[in-house]
Amino acid sequence: MTKAALSAMIRPLVEPRLPEWVEPLWFTSKEQALDFAPQAEIGWFDLNEKEPMIEIARAATNLKWLTSIYAGLDFMPLDVLKERGVVVTNGVGINAITIAEYVVMLMLSHAKGYRDVVRAQDRHEWLRDSPGKRELSGERVLLLGMGAIGSLIKTRLEAFDMTVVPVRRSGADGALRPGEWRQKLGEFDWVVLAVPSTPETKHMIGALELAAMRPNGVLVNIARGDVVDQEALVSALREEKIEAALLDVTDPEPLPEDHPLWELGNAQVTMHLSGRAQTKMFQRSADRFIENLERWHKGEPVQPQLDLELGY
Repeated sequence: MTKAALSAMIRPLVEPRLPEWVEPLWFTSKEQALDFAPQAEIGWFDLNEKEPMIEIARAATNLKWLTSIYAGLDFMPLDVLKERGVVVTNGVGINAITIAEYVVMLMLSHAKGYRDVVRAQDRHEWLRDSPGKRELSGERVLLLGMGAIGSLIKTRLEAFDMTVVPVRRSGADGALRPGEWRQKLGEFDWVVLAVPSTPETKHMIGALELAAMRPNGVLVNIARGDVVDQEALVSALREEKIEAALLDVTDPEPLPEDHPLWELGNAQVTMHLSGRAQTKMFQRSADRFIENLERWHKGEPVQPQLDLELGY
């Protein structure tokens, strides 16, 4: 029997489908997880808070495979897991559809001034003109990040007749290479960030990049808060160097109540809700886990595997 320490929040979707060779150790608290962790060869240690997950992973000294619903696991002790030879699968793609839809929503909401429409309704005020007159059709988008989420963003925006130019290492199919996009920022109406959080991507959008954008340029970030230099962004928005920033992610999270981003009229903050705007996240994760269990038992690679060196 292979012992698997599993979060009870996924139990109804997983338990009836577990193979006989798996002995589940269901936990409902950090304390239970810490108790089970040293016994487990397979671990699904997801909790709402990240610090307990780190502690549990460190305690899982016999772990061979760690899985998670989270796509970004850069907060986990990846160096420890790598040293122990642990295979890690994450939630890449689980939330891709809803996040891609969220990007379209954010862009349309800004283009049509929809926030002002909602506020007018709250005031019982009949507007005589649209507060937003921008059309997506014909505009150009620079897309940084062509993983599962970025690929879906691209097809959805192209359906609005937008020109989407991704950044790829190969530079194939009209894409820009990693060393080319900065000098071309002024050619785009929208810059969409869908990259993983790594040392390489931290503050990839800073004062210089914001200054290079068009005055009507809009920054959309559904990646991680730390890929943008937030102080530089606040300055750029205050000085109206760019038109707006649509931010599903911030640094830190939650954003402090007194942070200036809340008050800036050309910033939208959507509290990292994009991946949660769905009902299928846990079902998709459970299905993937059961499929991976079969692969694991056969000695086949489980998917999608996190590169512990790169962090994504």
